[in-house]
This record gives sequence, structure tokens and C-alpha cells, in this order.
Amino acid sequence: MGDETMKTVSENRCFGGTQGVYSHASKATGGEMTFGLFLPEEAKLGEVPVLWYLSGLTCTHENAMTKAGAQGWAAEQGIALVFPDTSPRGEDVADDEAYDLGKGAGFYVNATQDPWTPHFKMWDYICDELPALLGAEFAVDLERQSITGHSMGGHGALTIAMANPGRFKSVSAFAPIAHPSQSDWGRKQLGAYLGADESTWVKHDASLQMREVGFDGPVLIDQGSADQFLHLLKPEALAEAMAARRQEGLFRMQKGYDHSYFFMSTFMEDHVTFAAEALYA
Repeated sequence: MGDETMKTVSENRCFGGTQGVYSHASKATGGEMTFGLFLPEEAKLGEVPVLWYLSGLTCTHENAMTKAGAQGWAAEQGIALVFPDTSPRGEDVADDEAYDLGKGAGFYVNATQDPWTPHFKMWDYICDELPALLGAEFAVDLERQSITGHSMGGHGALTIAMANPGRFKSVSAFAPIAHPSQSDWGRKQLGAYLGADESTWVKHDASLQMREVGFDGPVLIDQGSADQFLHLLKPEALAEAMAARRQEGLFRMQKGYDHSYFFMSTFMEDHVTFAAEALYA
């Protein structure tokens, strides 16, 4: 496969638009990457704004694409949805027996430690390589981007948005891993990928970044009150940081909801509408 080759895995008509799955050779991760892209009907006429959806631990591009119910709302708003994978894949890619490290658990960082360094460059992939590919191959307007995600993907969405001022019109998250430097969902992975020097972890901790730099636009956080992983997610740290920063935004504790896609699908309309309002402002 050449460096510039992109393959169409599948395309299905969906809410008047197209739900596609594509694969390409990635320089960032040194292997083949797969992503989902929903383009609304309006993309046939010109470039449309784009909402990124970053997925959580163990997920591929497919989970949110098939379970989150986002396409109908995106079609209504005339925006594209990108569903990237959560890590590099392939025979030669380092992995771990635990579900929360290695394949399916890229944590949206650039690994600096062996054996992860060669392939685990998800930060570069999401921030640089995939947007460039989308802009070159599809009718998406990279001047109008928003980002959202779930759990590990909520962590990715928040940290990437705050590290790239001016790029995203809004950021939102479902049950994000909000304070990874102080959680077992974070300390283990950041230690493995980035090493023992915790100063290198700071830009990958949404609560620390919220206190330090904040986000130059609106923020929406939804967290289920019955989430079985609350002790690992640490939403209270992010809520406190938003208040301390006087961050423009909403933090919502949703009574009785857990960590599943039933939670996301319930509030997906809100998140797509929230993004669309910012994208069309």
C-alpha cells in the first residue's frame, strides 16, 4: 500500500447521506488505520462542518458508528461525523494482555517508551494526519471543526481541544476520564506510554489543563450518576477545575445513567446540536 492510498471498506446510504468506512496507510502509526465517516446529503453540494467522535477503551471505529445514534442528528444539522480508531492495529503492533493498555487503548498520546513508541502516535494521528487526509479526500470544512468523545475518548477530546486553541469551535464529552494523572485509568497508561516523568503527563490530563489553559469556546460534559467507573473517571476534579477557571460551559450529572452506549444515545442529540450551534455561529 502506498503512502497516499485510501481504500473504501464500505459505504451505506444513511439518513440521506453516506456512512463510509475507509482504511489508509498511516505514517503516524506506521501501519494501516481504519476510520468511519458520515457525510450528510449537503456534502454533495459543498464542504460541511465536521464533528469528531473519539471512542473509549476496547472500542474501534465501529462502536459509536453503529450504537450511538449520531447520524440522524448530524444529518438534521448538515454536519459530518468522523469516527477514528482508538489505537494502531496489526501483527507487528505492541500489545498487552490487559484490556486497558495497548490495542484498543491508545489514550490519544504519542508514546515515547518502548515497546510502544513505533506505532502508538495517536496524538499526531488525530491532530495532524487524519484531518489532512479528510480535507484532501472529502467535502469537509476544516475551518469548522468540533470534537466530542466517550470515556478515554472524552479524555482525548478535551485534551486535544485545549492543546489546539482556535481549531475547535466546541468540545464535549460523555463520562470522560477527567483526571488520569490521579487515576488507575491513566497512571498505568501514561506511565507505560510516556514514562515515569509525570511532568510529561500534564497536557494529557483534562482537569489540569482546564485549570491551566481552559478552552476558548463552549464546553459540555455529561456524566451518568450511576456510572460504575466514577472512581476511575473522577468527574468532580473536572467540575471543580471548570468552576475555578470560570470556563464557559455545562457540567451535567445525569441521574441513573451508567457508562454504556445507552447513555450516549440518550444525550447524543444534545451533543450534536451543541456542536452544530458552535459550528454555524
